[in-house]
Amino acid sequence: KSLGCFSPSEQLESFCHLLHFLSAPRRIQGARPISLSAAATGIFGMGRGGDDNGNQKLTLQDVAELIQKKECHRMVVMAGAGISTPSGIPDFRSPGSGLYSNLQQYDIPYPEAIFELAYFFHNPKPFFTLAKELYPGNYRPNYSHYFLRLLHDKGLLLRLYTQNIDGLERIAGIPPDKLVEAHGTFATATCTVCRRSYPGEDFRGDVMADKIPHCPVCTGLIKPDIVFFGEQLPQRFFLHVADFPMADVLFIIGTSLEVQPFASLADAVRSSIPRVLINRDLVGPFAYQPQYNDVALLGDVVSGVEKFVELMAWKEEMQELIQRETEKKYFGANR
Repeated sequence: KSLGCFSPSEQLESFCHLLHFLSAPRRIQGARPISLSAAATGIFGMGRGGDDNGNQKLTLQDVAELIQKKECHRMVVMAGAGISTPSGIPDFRSPGSGLYSNLQQYDIPYPEAIFELAYFFHNPKPFFTLAKELYPGNYRPNYSHYFLRLLHDKGLLLRLYTQNIDGLERIAGIPPDKLVEAHGTFATATCTVCRRSYPGEDFRGDVMADKIPHCPVCTGLIKPDIVFFGEQLPQRFFLHVADFPMADVLFIIGTSLEVQPFASLADAVRSSIPRVLINRDLVGPFAYQPQYNDVALLGDVVSGVEKFVELMAWKEEMQELIQRETEKKYFGANR
């Protein structure tokens, strides 16, 4: 049966089933798998594509001016591990320094096993050893996180989609309704047996004491709500179906765009809007299919964010925000 024979409601139902199938995290190896944006394009005609039609190449200054003129005021941000490395948290994939390169200490058969359910049930100790390192409270937000907070304070942030599980966006003051933690969070935890949900903080003491947390009701194994390979992404992830078509500028900061379906979102915005990459390397569509309105600022992530803040004349506001939040946390911790 051809797609044109389906009614609009049937098309929508088919699309939702396809999104559900595609929503488990997948590592990209070799050819790129089908993406959510490709599915949306095929069914609804959404997404980017085509050539630049002779349009003049966009610059970072151009993007800053569009925002200052309020021509762009619905910003969606995609963030990855690169925004947290300045806080001292290693990323996953950097050769030699990333978490995957330093997992020998956890005595696992291969690096990715630490985020696989079968291995977790067989031996949860390595995951909780890593969790002890990453648990919220061990690290503090940096300049990049507070930049995202400033976007929210200015009413510019439509939504922040993050791959990070460190919770630093929350600590920086991004409200939960503006945040999509695509790969889960330590903020909540679930019993793997009775499925009761708990605040993640309830088990912080066990994790810090190198104990495996168990459900106080049924004694089942407790798992923080981190998305393991093969698990479905949180329901909030599907907000992208509405958010990305509404966005009038997309910022992609500190991510390798190597894990699907998150990576596919870079192509899910309208082809007419600016996409800004602030990253160590050229990645994703910025490398294999750049558009005239793509801007890439390569190198140190914090330096790239600082450059944009300077173009926006927000430098003083950023300094005040960081000082205010730092003092709040310092004095709060010493009461």
